[in-house]
Amino acid sequence: MKKILIADDIKGWRDYNSNIMEELFEDAQIVTADCAKQAYDILLTGQDFDIIITDLQMEDDFLPKLAGEWLIEQIRTFNRYINTKIVIISASYNARHIADVMNVKCIPKSTALKCMSAYKEVLGIE
Repeated sequence: MKKILIADDIKGWRDYNSNIMEELFEDAQIVTADCAKQAYDILLTGQDFDIIITDLQMEDDFLPKLAGEWLIEQIRTFNRYINTKIVIISASYNARHIADVMNVKCIPKSTALKCMSAYKEVLGIE
């Protein structure tokens, strides 16, 4: 069973990514959060996740960082998430750069909408 956390402030994107994960992993257990703070609170409960998907642009509380950047930094403080795959799915113009700097995977939202293979590629699914 894959346990997946999805953080995005837009319900349509949470639902879309949930549907994709259910298609890729028939035994997926999905938890969603509508902002970085809520995702962080979920992490604090001690749940283990195999995959964490986050948007970058959510609440503005972390400026000059984007909320997703802040969330990834928080994820990195937990030893239990050291092997968790982290994927940024964002429309932000600098999403790929941020993903590269933070050593995580990235799918631009424009690609995510039309390309299931992008999910398979970043998650290492054949």
